[in-house]
Amino acid sequence: QVQQVESGGGLVQPGGSLRLSCLASGFIVGSYAMGWYRQAPGKQRELVASITSSSNTDYADSVKGRFTISRDNAKNTLYLQMNSLKPEDTAVYYCNRAYSMLRFPWGQGTQVTVSS
Repeated sequence: QVQQVESGGGLVQPGGSLRLSCLASGFIVGSYAMGWYRQAPGKQRELVASITSSSNTDYADSVKGRFTISRDNAKNTLYLQMNSLKPEDTAVYYCNRAYSMLRFPWGQGTQVTVSS
C-alpha cells in the first residue's frame, strides 16, 4: 500500500527552525522526483521544494536559502529542514511526487505554525 506519513511540524517562533520528515511505504522514495508541498488556509497547495531521483534540488523563491530538502534512501524518508521561519510559512505540509501529472494518495500532512 502506497503511503506517506509526514511528521515534525509544530508551533515555532519567527526565526526558529523545524525539520519535517516523510516516511514512505509502498514505493521507493529515491526512484521518483519528490517534493514538499504546503497549503495555507484559503490558499491552493503549492510546491515549495523538490528533489529528483538524481538528487537535483529546486525551491520556490519564497523559501530559497531557508529550506533544504534531502532524502535518506536507506530509511526511505524525505526531509525538509526549515530555518529562519516566518509567519507566512504557516501551513500544512505534505510530501508527494513532483514534476508529474500523477500523484500518490495524499497523506495527512503535518501542521507548521509560526507565531510569537
